[in-house]
Amino acid sequence: MRRKVLIDTDTASDDAVALIMALRSPLVEVVAITVVAGNVPLEQATQNALFTVELCGSAVPVYAGAAKPLQRELEPATWFHGMDGLGDCGYAPAARKAEAAHAVDAIVAAAREHPGLEVITLGPLTNLALALEREPGIVANISRCVVMGGAACCEGNVTPAAEFNIWVDPEAARAVFLSGLPIEMVGWELSRHDAVLNESDIAAVMALGTPLAEFAIDCNGRAREAYLEQTGEHGISLPDPIAMAVLLHPELVLESSEHFVEIETKSELTRGMTVVDRLNVVGDVRNKRVWSEARSREKKKTKVCWRLDVVAWKKLLWESLR
Repeated sequence: MRRKVLIDTDTASDDAVALIMALRSPLVEVVAITVVAGNVPLEQATQNALFTVELCGSAVPVYAGAAKPLQRELEPATWFHGMDGLGDCGYAPAARKAEAAHAVDAIVAAAREHPGLEVITLGPLTNLALALEREPGIVANISRCVVMGGAACCEGNVTPAAEFNIWVDPEAARAVFLSGLPIEMVGWELSRHDAVLNESDIAAVMALGTPLAEFAIDCNGRAREAYLEQTGEHGISLPDPIAMAVLLHPELVLESSEHFVEIETKSELTRGMTVVDRLNVVGDVRNKRVWSEARSREKKKTKVCWRLDVVAWKKLLWESLR
């Protein structure tokens, strides 16, 4: 039996590739795609999700959700993904429309209907935070929550301290990380260095000669430029597809450990920082007060992924785009 999965996404270029991986996988059934504002405004992110679903020939329902963070104005990443989120390639709008129901309602309904549901978040955590606020009991029905977000004990990609998805809505991220969900944190650092699609990898994908392969490379054209500007590294970095690979094949994580994780919400300097208790010191007298909320979730520490099987990840991507 295929595992039931719900995908929450702020659909831009790397999200689209992740959606393709899930929709083409024989291992999972995507029961819903919920959309949140993040990389691009909500309407554009929803359109991008619908376009990608159509490209895959899928009938999975798509639901639009939160148009802004819980307490802040939206600051999108159009500078990275292009104004339309898909590299400004001029793709025609999808014929399909989003469902009438709100994404938050869809998340609650899916969790109730499918005990053991696996959730993966590819954008800000606004929709999931709102769903948990409305119905905290859904935590018991969610068997995994893979979060593409954060920067575990390293630099961020939008500020020196923070990764974009967490930074956009840190209040939502904190609510989700403290909710008791079985979170697997796949930080943006796993998509760097050897995991980046280099020139040879890009040529290999294009050589597949399929519409999906061409789309995966073309829609990430602006992201490829932006990644070079941002890091000085050549190639296409794909954080969301890597998180999807972890959801589909947990064995691709070669090293992980469980820790308390807190999210910074008050500081301008470190807004959205994912503070990982890697040395397990939050029980010390000097940390007890500040970490009291996180420590109260003793049985639900966050599983932090540290190292990825890069060869297997790229092989899975190739298979998804054939």
